[in-house]
Amino acid sequence: MTISPDPAAGQAVKAADRAHVFHSWSAQSLIDPLAVAGAEGSYFWDYEGKRYLDFSSQLVNTNIGHQHPKVVAAIQEQAAKLCTFAPAFAIESRSEAARLIAERTPGDLDKIFFTNGGAEANENAIRMARLHTGRQKVLSTYRSYHGATANAIALTGDPRRWPNETGVSGIVHFWGPYPYRSNFHAENEAQECERALAHLEQVIAFEGPQTVAAIILETVVGTAGILIPPAGYLAGVREICDRYGIVFILDEVMAGFGRTGEWFAADHWGVTPDLLTFAKGVNSGYVPLGGVAISGEIAETFATRPFPGGLTYSGHPLACASAVATLNAMAEEGIVENAKHIGETVIGPELRAMAERHPSIGEVRGLGVFWAVELVKNRETREPLTPYNAAGADNAPMAELAAECKKRGLWPFTNMNRFHVVPPCNVSETEAKEGLAILDEVLTLTDAHTV
Repeated sequence: MTISPDPAAGQAVKAADRAHVFHSWSAQSLIDPLAVAGAEGSYFWDYEGKRYLDFSSQLVNTNIGHQHPKVVAAIQEQAAKLCTFAPAFAIESRSEAARLIAERTPGDLDKIFFTNGGAEANENAIRMARLHTGRQKVLSTYRSYHGATANAIALTGDPRRWPNETGVSGIVHFWGPYPYRSNFHAENEAQECERALAHLEQVIAFEGPQTVAAIILETVVGTAGILIPPAGYLAGVREICDRYGIVFILDEVMAGFGRTGEWFAADHWGVTPDLLTFAKGVNSGYVPLGGVAISGEIAETFATRPFPGGLTYSGHPLACASAVATLNAMAEEGIVENAKHIGETVIGPELRAMAERHPSIGEVRGLGVFWAVELVKNRETREPLTPYNAAGADNAPMAELAAECKKRGLWPFTNMNRFHVVPPCNVSETEAKEGLAILDEVLTLTDAHTV
């Protein structure tokens, strides 16, 4: 990769951004966005020429890294042939993307409804479930993130929901399994699974099973903690849904397309939902794309009854062409297998070794290239390094950690009291070890806050 510093250009980009761009999830006058000049593979760089190892995969979506040449070429070729066309037509890139996705989804999830991203995928999955069942309520966990549109943010459990919710969404939250911080006083994962399922069934009983249209879960909870479901939990939810006629939705927006070392995280547990939502890794975010994979039974509901939903850019030709190229490249280059290998032989072992050296590490957990390092003040009490939803001075230890990572050329993904290790799925062993070595060094900062 060739990096040519151009500070003047960077200043111009930054000035225009600060004058005109309104950034998401931000107090506008308190942010200082980095002006990015370019990217390649697992790295990006600024206009000063400083290079960063991207351990965030941006928003955990660049699963095949930056500027993959096969995907860039596919977008260029599609643009030369057909840039855009309405969703009502049959378009080659759209048909092929749907076919390739359906080949890899579990069970009979063979129909694909395309959206522009994950939030819209969850919105439409909820709409399908409500129309299919004739019921209104939807259950989701407190530790979750499902998007920022109206229903998706109401589904979300994390604090970004609070300023957005109306309280009349028909959405009910419950506690999912989290063995390290069990809400069920469980002593082991088997107990956590049993008690979490019993809790869910009790919530359904008190809400009225006949009123519940769907249960939506992130197969592996992403931003809210990279929480791996205990053995038997997803199968237990599937059984509960079958018993009460509830639609089971798995949100694989972040966990899907190789992130956990399988094409879909559901493959780890052999569970097939009724609807599966996706985005991010389907084309590494090169062009906005998401969707819903639909079971035969739910698809049949709309065989002669119109589905009352649609998007101008549903199945956009450029987005679908990039998905086709991404999925083919992942298969040809063994990218899913690489994610599994890196997780099992590099990230997992290295993080567990770090946990022996750093008293601020309470737990490490993950699969593939999808890991969380949970930081604590005290290992015995498991008190988080920073309070839940901390801001300002309360969040200083995590802010200091992130700043030091960036100073050393590692772009981090931090959330609350956790550092998420989420590099691209095709990250090399050398790159993974480089990033982990920096993390190992900077964790001395959080160790200083332990008691």
